[in-house]
Amino acid sequence: MTDLQTDTLIIGCGIAGAAAALHLSDHPNHHVTVITRSTNPANSNSSWAQGGIVTRGLEDSPDLLIEDILRAGAGLSKPSAAKLLAEEGPRLVQSVLIERCGVKFDQDEQHELIYGLEAAHSTRRIIHVGDQTGEAIIQGMLDTLATRPNVTLLTDHTAVDLITFPHHALDPMQVYEPMRCHGAYVLNRELGEIGRVLAGHTILATGGLGQIFRNTTNPKGARGDGLAMAWRANVRVANAEYVQFHPTALSVRGAPNILISEAVRGEGAILLTPDGERFMSKYSPEWQELAPRDVVARAIHTEMIENGYEHVFLDIGSKRPSTFIRERFPLLIANCQRFGIDPTSQPIPVVPAAHYFCGGVLVDDWGRTDFEGLYAVGEVSCTGLHGANRLASTSLLEGLVWGDRAATYILDHPRDPIRLHQIPEWIHLGDTDPDPGLLEGDMTTIRNIMWHYVGLVRTQKRMDRADRELRHLFHEIEDFYRTARLNDALIGLRNAIQAARIVTFSARRNRVSRGTHYRADAPATTPVSMMR
Repeated sequence: MTDLQTDTLIIGCGIAGAAAALHLSDHPNHHVTVITRSTNPANSNSSWAQGGIVTRGLEDSPDLLIEDILRAGAGLSKPSAAKLLAEEGPRLVQSVLIERCGVKFDQDEQHELIYGLEAAHSTRRIIHVGDQTGEAIIQGMLDTLATRPNVTLLTDHTAVDLITFPHHALDPMQVYEPMRCHGAYVLNRELGEIGRVLAGHTILATGGLGQIFRNTTNPKGARGDGLAMAWRANVRVANAEYVQFHPTALSVRGAPNILISEAVRGEGAILLTPDGERFMSKYSPEWQELAPRDVVARAIHTEMIENGYEHVFLDIGSKRPSTFIRERFPLLIANCQRFGIDPTSQPIPVVPAAHYFCGGVLVDDWGRTDFEGLYAVGEVSCTGLHGANRLASTSLLEGLVWGDRAATYILDHPRDPIRLHQIPEWIHLGDTDPDPGLLEGDMTTIRNIMWHYVGLVRTQKRMDRADRELRHLFHEIEDFYRTARLNDALIGLRNAIQAARIVTFSARRNRVSRGTHYRADAPATTPVSMMR
């Protein structure tokens, strides 16, 4: 791969990365390079978001949204982050997504936006494009970026590791200087070559890590790449134990865990046992099906474990007319019909699945990490907004807000990329192609360990077992990594085992049962001051 120099390198092009690129592209002399491991740049976690994006509803206010965020976050959400999102988010939805990128959110006959309701929201404030909101947003943003001559989008490019000082410095005196990031080593998948992309500013926008769990709603690339790269560089990480499990993913043998949007419950769908009994009133009498996601997911998990159910059912067909369901949820209809299910007349078999990473690379209100020149936005970051449990449909808005803010800071603090002669070239250690069977076998092992031992319900014994098994596998994979020719799958496997160990490490240390970190062997009332 040819070495590159750019003003800003963005790794990932979901809503957070695209928002940063759009803002930066307004300055013609600022060159932006966006890389994605996907062949299709629209293939990201953001594109898979179905339910919608939070904005300001008709009977809404910033204070009301802040209150809902803090309540859902189980006492761990950062108030200033919630305030920032509530005040800046709606403006950016209007100016960036609607006006600039032409996203056509659903409207009523009077051409007014239609606001949806989702779990733990006290009012209707979620706007959507059917049940394909993320796809519509990303396509609009990518189409706009394509018109910008100062933005270069490189597909089929996988980041291998961050370039940081003093770690990669050729000058030993750099050990006395502050920690800095100068870009990344990047694999050109088509050529099979690794080169240096040097940048004045580097933005991690790599998404989440759902693929380290057996059941997940995330795309294949969500394996913790950005988290693992940051950890290896010693960038600070926070709240890694808080992994949100979505209550409702399609459960059909041989089918992927396709997300069944929370908006379906927001429009009246109810959860039933295979015997046809509604059960959420036992777990959340006030909210029932619209309780926070961790409550609903654990309720389903409990029903399945205690009664031996393979899954439970989600029923929308008996609550809404078929015409409404088909118009509001076309993707739901299409996905279910692929596997012989008609949601307008049949309940949908569902199970919980790993969905969203609430922790990540710790950043401030401008997306800055503790490394000069390195930023993290979107799901890979921990802004403090989500705390121990994310409020539904706030993730897209968080990516939009912090992506835009990171760009604002970068433009106010210009920084030239370092020169090539100051950075070592990538050293190829292995010359044999990795065995695909070993790669897939190790990924399957990681997913099963995490699902059974560090999943919805955790105990010290389970997590200790996970730690031992992951530690052994980590060393096996590192040996594999250093003796084989690198490809995307091997890079992803190395990142996945690292991400799994980070989540497990954080979960073992936290003896407080809170939000999505549910410990069956710890009281939920343990004071925050006892967290270690």
